[in-house]
Amino acid sequence: QGAMFRCSARCCEDGSASMQEVQRCIERCHQPLAQAQAIVTAELEHFQDRLSRCSLQCRDQAKDALDSGGSEPKVRGQLDACLASCGEQHLRLVPLMARKMRDGLAAIQQ
Repeated sequence: QGAMFRCSARCCEDGSASMQEVQRCIERCHQPLAQAQAIVTAELEHFQDRLSRCSLQCRDQAKDALDSGGSEPKVRGQLDACLASCGEQHLRLVPLMARKMRDGLAAIQQ
């Protein structure tokens, strides 16, 4: 944040620069932050999408079981177990997701 502010301040020091040049300079200063936000957002959206697909699959299986004549309490238990399994699987993915974010952010800073 401090480096971005100093970069933006330097953009304003050139008295001969036009407003457009100053604006472009400031945008370049903010570019690493925008890239960092994009990396984090993409990883979180990917994670959320995978978790959502897993839970939708659980719901489809539950609907199929009910349609096949399964008892509601039994199907609900299977659904709960399936959803819990989705959660556990995706919790195990959190360190990988964090590492991918860290690697992406490190690449920006180089």
